[in-house]
Amino acid sequence: MFVISEKINGMFKVVRKAIAARDKAAIQDIARRQIAAGANALDLNVGTATDDRIGAMVWLVETVREVSDITLCLDNPKFEVIQAGVKACGENFIINSTTAKDEDLARFLPFAAETGAAIIALTLDEKGVPNTVEGRIEIAAKILITAESAGIPPERIYLDPVVLPINIAQDQPKKLMEAIGQFKILSSPPPHIVIGLSNLAQGTTEKSLLTGTFLAMAAGMGLDAAIIDPEDSLLMEIMITGEVMLNNVIYNDDYLKAYRA
Repeated sequence: MFVISEKINGMFKVVRKAIAARDKAAIQDIARRQIAAGANALDLNVGTATDDRIGAMVWLVETVREVSDITLCLDNPKFEVIQAGVKACGENFIINSTTAKDEDLARFLPFAAETGAAIIALTLDEKGVPNTVEGRIEIAAKILITAESAGIPPERIYLDPVVLPINIAQDQPKKLMEAIGQFKILSSPPPHIVIGLSNLAQGTTEKSLLTGTFLAMAAGMGLDAAIIDPEDSLLMEIMITGEVMLNNVIYNDDYLKAYRA
C-alpha cells in the first residue's frame, strides 16, 4: 500500500496557524513524524489557511524540501496553485487532483504529461459524484481514455472513486469496493486506485474501526494507495497485516516491525 500522509493540510488548526505564521519548524516536525510513522508521500494542501494559496503552496513545498526529498502530493483544485507547487518542487511529485470535468481534464492532463507526473483523478464530473458503480466506471474509463490521448500511461493514473461519509451515505462503501475491483480491469497495465480514507468516518464516533475495516476490505478489491494519517498506529497495523494477507509482504512473527524497518 502506498501511504500518502494527510496531515499537512490547512484544514487542520495547527497547520493553518503554521502557514499563517510561516512557522517552518511546525511543518517540518509534522513531516518528520509522518515519514517516521510510515508515509511514502506527503500531501500538501494549503486549505483555507490564507487567501494567497499560490504563495502558501510554494512555501510549504520549500519548507518540506529542506528536510526531505520524499514524494510530495500537491493538493489543490486550482491549476495555478499546482503549477506553482510543481515549479518549487522540481521533481518527485504527484498532482492531486483533476476531476473528470472536461475543463479540468483539458488543463491538468497535458500538464501531467509535460512534467512526467503521476496524477490523481476523481471520478466526478459536471453532474457530481455518481451514486452507482456503473457511473463511477464510466467516468473512470473516460479519464483513462483521455489520459492515454494526452500521453499518460495508466500506471501514472491514480483513480479516486470518491469516498463519502458513511453516516450520510451508508450504501456507498459497498459500491466503492465494487467500483475499485472494476477499475483494475479497465486497462493493461491497470491504473492505481487511491482514496481519501478519513472522509469515510467524518462525524462518526468509531473512526478508527470504520476506516480500518474499510481499508482492509478495499485493499482486497485492489486498492493500492490511501491518503491517511500514518501516526494512527491501529490503522497502519491493519494496513500492514492486509499486505501480509494479500501476499505482498512475507510473513514472520515480527512482520509489523519488519515492515516498518
